[in-house]
Amino acid sequence: MNSPILSALGITHAVGSGSNRFTVLRDITLEIYSSEVLLLMGPSGSGKTTLLHILGCLLKPTAGAVTVAGESTQSLNEEQLTALRLRQFGLVFQAYNLFPVLTATENVMVALDLLGVAKSAARDRAHELLTLVGLGHRLDGYPLQLSSGEKQRVAIARALAGDPPILMADEPTAALDAEAGLKAMKLFHMLAHRLQRAVVIVTHDPRIVHLADRVMWLEDGQIVLSPRPHPEVSSLGVGAAL
Repeated sequence: MNSPILSALGITHAVGSGSNRFTVLRDITLEIYSSEVLLLMGPSGSGKTTLLHILGCLLKPTAGAVTVAGESTQSLNEEQLTALRLRQFGLVFQAYNLFPVLTATENVMVALDLLGVAKSAARDRAHELLTLVGLGHRLDGYPLQLSSGEKQRVAIARALAGDPPILMADEPTAALDAEAGLKAMKLFHMLAHRLQRAVVIVTHDPRIVHLADRVMWLEDGQIVLSPRPHPEVSSLGVGAAL
């Protein structure tokens, strides 16, 4: 079996101190592989987004270790972690985080500029990425002119700017209708299986479970094999997918 591109060992994370200390995650261990879509699901407050931020090296855990492409992140300083994130991760947020005064092309070019890509090459690469995600006809569109689904695709194209091996998305279909949400998930599935990316998605959306390779269910900060009944998974058989 291939080595995991991303792994977590014994991840625990707590916030606050003294009587106000609260443990968000408890002893999480998991491995994530290229060419797969992994969904992190669970009720609100179960620690899904915190886990995503720790896996994406945006947040250091209280205890435990994250390894990215064979490199432990435990001893890395903030500058080294920033460099690692630029190399290894593409992040997609629910709110899209697009610049309203920039076109779709220019929004993607911002990420390429951070990577030191020259302007002419960045424009060509932005056009290539937007075409890949199905927006070749909307290169000059501004966010206000784009649908929610199109804005999400611009955000995905921007996340691909550095050709990262790992894509992470936090509730990417929450603001989308059923059709647009399904299209976004099919895009993530294509990126995983055609381009061999590892895709990790936090979601409450039961409509997209059938396009995942694996589902992990969190409750009270822990991965559980047999989740208590919840509306999201009442008929999905999530326990068998873990």
